[in-house]
Amino acid sequence: MSLPDYKLSQKQSLPALQHSPVVLLNVGGHLFSTALSTLRKHPDSRLAELFSSPPKLRTDPQGRYFIDRDGSHFGAVLDFLRSDSLPTHNTKEVHREAVYYNIKPLVKLLEESPPLFGELVGRQQFLSRVPHYRENIEVLIRIARAEAIAARHSTIMICVLQTEEDLGLFDNAINSLEADKESVVTFGPWKAALSVKDLLDCVQLDIESQGYSVSIQRHVVEKSFLSRSYNYFHKLIFTWW
Repeated sequence: MSLPDYKLSQKQSLPALQHSPVVLLNVGGHLFSTALSTLRKHPDSRLAELFSSPPKLRTDPQGRYFIDRDGSHFGAVLDFLRSDSLPTHNTKEVHREAVYYNIKPLVKLLEESPPLFGELVGRQQFLSRVPHYRENIEVLIRIARAEAIAARHSTIMICVLQTEEDLGLFDNAINSLEADKESVVTFGPWKAALSVKDLLDCVQLDIESQGYSVSIQRHVVEKSFLSRSYNYFHKLIFTWW
């Protein structure tokens, strides 16, 4: 199609969108039909912007408006726009789509639902108080991948210091460790009423959410007659196959 013909077809398609009550959508290969008023229900949303006049979308070969995004959970977004119904499954995934389409009432309601409330208000607020938590997760994965060559497991030592008092004993503790001290990844201290086990559960959850298989074991430092033992150390074990 030549450029003049393309512009003509675009002009001809605008009245159809403006006057037709039904819009046909192709969202990443998932097909939907809905009312234009549904898509424009929340005027400040991205959907309302996309279907403003003129529409800011291309069409697929069958003439359906095309959104280049995974449409697996778009149906739940449409259900909310149609009837204010909230999803009972895949809450996190629907929340991600609600954020993308900037549907603020849906985002707010989902964040107040039990699955996301616990994650956002409980777990994430705790992790925000653990210094360098996200960076440490990335370091753990990077070290594990470097040690995966011709191996079934990668084992990394982590040190968890819950309190300032624990931090003050760090030098003595690390010197008692019979391992490569340079590769020990340290978490803490933090100011929250959560335990070392809570922190370790978060580490395992966040690494497994990226597709890795991991387990955590306490590393016991043998106590000599003249020295004390420290329970700060744990082994994070990646299993590759």
